[in-house]
Amino acid sequence: MKEHILIIEDEDKIARVLQLELEHEGYSPARSKDGREGLDMALSRSWDLILLDIMLPELNGLEVLRRIRQAGSQIPVILLTARDTVPDRVSGLDQGANDYVSKPFAIEELLARIRNLLRMAAIQGEAAAQADDEIHLDALTMNIRTRQVKRDGRPIELTPKEFDLMYYLVAHQGEVLSREQILSEVWGYDFIGDTNVVDVYIRYLRQKIDQGFPCKLIHTLRGVGYLVKDCDPNS
Repeated sequence: MKEHILIIEDEDKIARVLQLELEHEGYSPARSKDGREGLDMALSRSWDLILLDIMLPELNGLEVLRRIRQAGSQIPVILLTARDTVPDRVSGLDQGANDYVSKPFAIEELLARIRNLLRMAAIQGEAAAQADDEIHLDALTMNIRTRQVKRDGRPIELTPKEFDLMYYLVAHQGEVLSREQILSEVWGYDFIGDTNVVDVYIRYLRQKIDQGFPCKLIHTLRGVGYLVKDCDPNS
């Protein structure tokens, strides 16, 4: 069955290229030209992924994204924008974007990111269908359907990418995972000139998952990679 992708993009040329490329790859794309219409389409139909421009008429992309997440939707969203400063990227990810692509972009890279996000969504969907909604690590619980995270009953707010990373780590708890493995499985492509992205996101997770708790769940094996494991009662 074809995956349905919503393109919210006001530039006709870019939107047309995206539609043609997505159709060529076997997807079923639809397009909206402004933020308000795009938000209505995003919430009124079932989509597998959304490509969302930030600089939109009627309603800007970040506000569209905020309202999508506020409505409880966990549809994977990739932001498309010419704004590529660190604060712009951080703002987009904090609002709930799963990925961020700067214009101009290579269509091959965008397609790779789309495939990765759809694959991650499928894996998590299969896990939720075959098992309980929740995955556990010690006193940490992660709900795959609602994407809610708690430790010792305390809610923890994670961005979509932070959730994907922590989910991958917990699903492989007790295993040592290299940075290359994590990049391949969670991001789905190689970062050029940004190889410390895993370390950055691990730091984010430590601040949210481990900070304030005497027992740490996330561990570093210097020169090797990362692993998560249950607390050692004897430590």
